[in-house]
Amino acid sequence: MAIIPIDKHGGQRPGAGRKSGTGRFGEPTQPVRVPVSLLPDIQTLLDARKAKPGQLISDFDGVYTPTRYPSKLPLPLFTGKVAAGFPSPTDDYIDKTLDLNELLVQKPAATFFARAQGESMLGAGIHPNDILVVDHSIETVPGKIVICALNGELTAKRLAREGEQWQLKAENPSYPDIVIHDNLELVIWGVVTNVIHAL
Repeated sequence: MAIIPIDKHGGQRPGAGRKSGTGRFGEPTQPVRVPVSLLPDIQTLLDARKAKPGQLISDFDGVYTPTRYPSKLPLPLFTGKVAAGFPSPTDDYIDKTLDLNELLVQKPAATFFARAQGESMLGAGIHPNDILVVDHSIETVPGKIVICALNGELTAKRLAREGEQWQLKAENPSYPDIVIHDNLELVIWGVVTNVIHAL
């Protein structure tokens, strides 16, 4: 009778590992391959789901999933410019069309939307409930308005550097600037490229 040796290394061992469904979401999970550029967006959705278990992802305010291949919606674009001063005659024809996806989103796979709250960025033209277009493929350099997670809370501020000191500056004198130091948990998610503001 042949004796087959038992391999004691590798493979799953009975009773080993975390029991299925005991993680932070209370249900089984599955590993998936995710593009690195989309990790911040997915982490946002997971954090929101953890904060409000049982709620549909589509119901969360403040986070909108990126559109990898947005559908085109070309609308008429008048060739004449609209005067903000004295009235001027308008052209009676339309020269071309304009798609807002092409105007606002340069890199769909790296772009997401966020809704602004608070009045700390009024000086930059960002009002409460405005929609911010954020691109996390753009280099975060001083002078850019960035979306970042600061101690677990999302905020929009202008990134600044004075000597060796980095800061997150508000655009409203009623709000203090934030000095970045080692005790802060800071993750910059992307650069604000456009603001959609309702009148």
